[in-house]
Amino acid sequence: MYNKDQICEKIRKTYPDIGECGINLNVDFDNSNKAWVVSLKKDHHELKTYLEAEDADICMDGKQCIGLGLQIAQLKDNIGQLK
Repeated sequence: MYNKDQICEKIRKTYPDIGECGINLNVDFDNSNKAWVVSLKKDHHELKTYLEAEDADICMDGKQCIGLGLQIAQLKDNIGQLK
């Protein structure tokens, strides 16, 4: 399993505007759900999504990033629409 810094870096490489456009990224592993919690914060709004550890590992191994890509893209779009 990868660590949170590696997953953050992968997300930032995939979505380079995270951070630059005022969206802060945080990743932590939730042991009770056995999934990565990806949170995006902008101003006083915060949205979270869960990323299955298996999906994260597959993406990090360079095989397939569909799950990570779709979830992060939707999360980024949703937080970008908040005022």
